[in-house]
Amino acid sequence: MSRLLVKPKAQAGLMQEITPESAGWTYVGFALHRLQPGETAGGETGEKELCLVLVSGKAKISVDGEDFGELGERMTPFEGRPYAVYVPKGSSWQAEAATALDLAVCSAPGGEGFKAKVIRPGTHPQMTRGKGTNTRYVTNIMPEDDGSAQSLLVVEVITPGGHTSSYPPHKHDEDNLPAESYLEETYYHRLNPPQGFAMQRVYTDDRSLDETMAVEDGDVTLVPKGYHPVAAIHGYDSYYLNVMAGPKRIWKFHNAREHEWLFTGV
Repeated sequence: MSRLLVKPKAQAGLMQEITPESAGWTYVGFALHRLQPGETAGGETGEKELCLVLVSGKAKISVDGEDFGELGERMTPFEGRPYAVYVPKGSSWQAEAATALDLAVCSAPGGEGFKAKVIRPGTHPQMTRGKGTNTRYVTNIMPEDDGSAQSLLVVEVITPGGHTSSYPPHKHDEDNLPAESYLEETYYHRLNPPQGFAMQRVYTDDRSLDETMAVEDGDVTLVPKGYHPVAAIHGYDSYYLNVMAGPKRIWKFHNAREHEWLFTGV
């Protein structure tokens, strides 16, 4: 199995736990808790900042004793837009499941001067990108222009069955601004219906890295560098939650030159 493909380690509770150490990089962490009503998750952020994303279900969430109440409204990631909570470094947090809950914990190095807050559905509009079978639906949760974090960039994408996304291929693995930013990235994948699969390729121009993976419901793929397109298989819609972070909170990517003609149709 590819070293870039991380399978769930449990059927409930802490299902995914990716740290910079386990991924072999510097910035991005990701965890996924699957909880039943009344069960809890929480902890201390330390030097990290977090974005708690309610992938599905409802939860009561508090940060440093501040009660944000019961949040969430969708029961699957394919039903509407997400609730999320930003948690700054040096904070404690707790989430108690009010329903069956899938809670993503996105993490990266934190900074000073940021405050905990709820990010409600509609805070950032859903965007339609691409055309034809490259059409997909993108919802920013923490975009680079929101001024809300030191490092974290968080976004989710719905790709209809038979469509592609993160395509035409692009990369962001060079700290070479303003041309390109260095960003590590995780993809948390879900499928509808859940027995489906999608395909993801991660590769570099020189093919020193070139891996193609069949991703299933609940899998995480790691993108340490290179291009990373996704293809959703006919009959199965794809959802993924992206977490990105690097030395600067800027998403500036480089398109694969041989595929740039796809942007113009020439």
